[in-house]
Amino acid sequence: MRWKRIILKLSGETLGGEGGFGLNVEAMHYIASEVKEVHDLGCQIAIVIGGGNFIRGDKLSQIGIERATADYMGMLGTMINALALQSILEQIGVFTRVLSAVTAIEIAEPFIRRRAIRHLEKGRIVIFAGGTGNPYFTTDTAAALRASEIGAEVILKATNVDGIYEADPKKNKDAKFREEIDAEEVLQKELRVMDLTAITLAMENKVPVIVFNVFTKGNLKRLIMGEKIGSEVRNGK
Repeated sequence: MRWKRIILKLSGETLGGEGGFGLNVEAMHYIASEVKEVHDLGCQIAIVIGGGNFIRGDKLSQIGIERATADYMGMLGTMINALALQSILEQIGVFTRVLSAVTAIEIAEPFIRRRAIRHLEKGRIVIFAGGTGNPYFTTDTAAALRASEIGAEVILKATNVDGIYEADPKKNKDAKFREEIDAEEVLQKELRVMDLTAITLAMENKVPVIVFNVFTKGNLKRLIMGEKIGSEVRNGK
């Protein structure tokens, strides 16, 4: 395997299927099966999950809900997704723990760094919910933060496109695909790979980011086994 411990970043829309809203059972089973295939290889997997298929804090703030409150609402959306994915994973025989940055002891363990690492060492999949636990920070930033805290070797950002383009490939068929790109260039060009805080944090802690199409079956496993899939954000010097 190319990496022993990874962070898989899943957007809420990934679990929403084609419509990107709510929970799509087929999409969840598909994601779970892809994750199990990699877990069976012995890879330690932590998942940071978004909540955009239910609520997006920045959108709610635009319609009059105070921004911090809207972001907390979004954190609750991530917890719904985490519990749903945990249920599907355990149905197919993968022991899973949900750790939340927002205290909800009846349904999830609080995030404790050493506890998260211990779960991974015991072969459990860890799902991080609640983002960073703070408003004004995205789940992309949570992924960069958790990766640094648990010693993950890479952040794999699951999307529905093949990687990083210099323009939206759905709107511009001539958009240039980048197999590799320096983090500094991502920041300079403000490419919408992850938010700028997340990219900066990953760069400072020397955690590479790979953007790939999770809906191409087997892509996750091929990545883990060392194939060139998607686009890699390098840390530069």
